Amino acid sequence: MSFLDCSCISHTSFENIRVEDHYNTVSYHCLTNEPAACSLSKTPPNDDMTVYSTDISHYQLLSELGRGFCDLSVVSLARHRPTGNLVAVKQTNLDNCTEEQLGVLQNEVLQTRMFHHPNILTSRTVFTSSSKLWVISPLMAYGSAECLVKTYFSDGMSESLIAFILYGVLKGLDYLHRMGYIHRSVKASHILLSGDGRVYLSGLHSLYNMVRDGKRSKVVYDVPEQCSTVLPWLSPELLRQDLHGYDLKSDIYSLGITACELATGRVPFQDMHPTLMLLQKLKGSHCCLLDIHPFPLEGLGLKVSRSGVDSGIGESVAASIIMRTMTGERPQSPAPKNFSVLFHNFVKLCLQHDPEKRPSARSLLTHAFVKQVKRHTKDSFLTLLHPAVPLNNPQVLAKAAQTAAGQDSTTSPDATAGAWEF
Repeated sequence: MSFLDCSCISHTSFENIRVEDHYNTVSYHCLTNEPAACSLSKTPPNDDMTVYSTDISHYQLLSELGRGFCDLSVVSLARHRPTGNLVAVKQTNLDNCTEEQLGVLQNEVLQTRMFHHPNILTSRTVFTSSSKLWVISPLMAYGSAECLVKTYFSDGMSESLIAFILYGVLKGLDYLHRMGYIHRSVKASHILLSGDGRVYLSGLHSLYNMVRDGKRSKVVYDVPEQCSTVLPWLSPELLRQDLHGYDLKSDIYSLGITACELATGRVPFQDMHPTLMLLQKLKGSHCCLLDIHPFPLEGLGLKVSRSGVDSGIGESVAASIIMRTMTGERPQSPAPKNFSVLFHNFVKLCLQHDPEKRPSARSLLTHAFVKQVKRHTKDSFLTLLHPAVPLNNPQVLAKAAQTAAGQDSTTSPDATAGAWEF
């Protein structure tokens, strides 16, 4: 079985994949004549400049973080022995992949070589060992936004944390859209957070390049591979598959669904039968944030915090005091939800049924809901992640070390790891 149309898979040894020799569709000037190795020679600003080796003995696999790509890929927490750095290692058994799946992997490896942006997760080193494809990436210590919601914020994140996450996603989307790519798989499991609070957009296997033969298409008719796993996030026009096609605005709809996912801990349409979901989306059923207003706070300029942390949008200690007073000190579980007008407006713009009415990613970067991010520091957003524990925490690493020493190698060192998807 071949990969990338080359004989780089050996049953006894491995070597680097020469991606430049096989990438024939160069869309933009950002591709350069780089060396044959798949290690990135350029990295985003403020990123670790370490070039990782292609010797599998240099990687100590500590524990499994999650699975992805139709359960064919295993993502593991690993330590790079020569440097001591923690990394994420994704291994995919190519012998178990169909020809279509090999094509998807090929596109992911080749296309991501083009991207150099601080909010796009790209691999550092790609190589093969026997029949396994190894992809080495920086460790995202807080995992995915989905696993954070499932583990720590089951009732939804605070609005400031959501704004911070969506701001990073929008910057990544704006970059991809300007390059002529549609992501087609924007969802919480493809949003990763590093230990220092940076937001990365992953899930690049569904990318579609709108530039063909030097010309940029206005619309696309292609259906993404494994689209059944992302149905709730897909836009009506993509699902419709008619002569009108879809374009970059399809990602904006997916962003709106993701915003609801982060805010409520639930994905709109997820519990519906696919046929009913399709009918609901095609007829333009309005999807929005669902609030519970136990009492009016508009006149006070306050809103109820659901996360226990000040969201920075009209939330204060005074709001919690009023809540305790008016409810007779009774615990609220789950806490009442009262989203800000700005957040409602942001989601409404993203989920417009008519794609022409949806703003672009660049336009949304100027929306008041996400602009509030500029008023906060990195440390304040790390505080908003409390009580989430990063994977590079000493206690978590100690558990991982015990796993690597002889316990079950599939045991996850932390609850956040279970929902990783790359």
